[in-house]
Amino acid sequence: MNSIPATSNATLLLGDCRTELAKVATASVDLIVTSPPYADQRATTYGGIKPDDYVDWFLPIADELHRVLKPTGTFVLNIKERAVNGERHTYVIELILEMRKRGWLWTEEFVWHKKNCYPGKWPNRFRDSWERLLQFNKQRRFKMNQEAVMVPVGDWYDNRMRNLSETDLIRDESKVGSGFGKKVSNWLGRDMVYPTNVLHRATECNNRNHSAAFPYWLPEWFIDLFTDPGDVVLDPFIGSGTTAFAALEKGRNVIGIELHEPYYDALREELGRESRLPL
Repeated sequence: MNSIPATSNATLLLGDCRTELAKVATASVDLIVTSPPYADQRATTYGGIKPDDYVDWFLPIADELHRVLKPTGTFVLNIKERAVNGERHTYVIELILEMRKRGWLWTEEFVWHKKNCYPGKWPNRFRDSWERLLQFNKQRRFKMNQEAVMVPVGDWYDNRMRNLSETDLIRDESKVGSGFGKKVSNWLGRDMVYPTNVLHRATECNNRNHSAAFPYWLPEWFIDLFTDPGDVVLDPFIGSGTTAFAALEKGRNVIGIELHEPYYDALREELGRESRLPL
């Protein structure tokens, strides 16, 4: 990790985000990236929300997040449904549908492929190796820095570009501004391309002594994609503070809310300074 720019500021709020979000100004946040407790998990620290109750529990939070997000901002929700009585529960799907009714646009869904997922054995399914990263927006036009997350073009490039057909040279350009269009020769001389919506990344273990910590790359990637230096990033379930450190080290400001006091105290001590971001 890099050093934290002196211009970056953090505000940490201790308490339930259902009430603490009221302290955040309307339309003041550029990016929300978070992973709330999954259903029936983290009962010791966060209460363990039942799958059947999950949508009703989260919707008031989603309403407040909608209020504090700028019109050009983005909300990224890391979540995963669990199996109940031998089948996948539908609470994630139900939540998406209800959020759309309340004004959210379900713009995109990224898939986090966990390259190092734990082995295991279950009687009627295989191990989970992916999680959802749901992207929500308030409007169809929002801030997005696609060039900030471009990736190397890949080993296939040399062979493919050496064998261009006549069709490759004349096929239509893209009509929607998507980059390269269908004319394959447009790719000649390019070292970097846009990524897919499947992120092949590893999990991280023992991250700041939190039982379900983000891998550092996850908030960092979305911070690069959806914010500029000086913007405000919010994580209403800040936990061990991975989002905070990624945001601060990228020159962004951060607001974090944490219910579990030991996590809050540890993060505040690790940051090593008073919060300075005005609410």
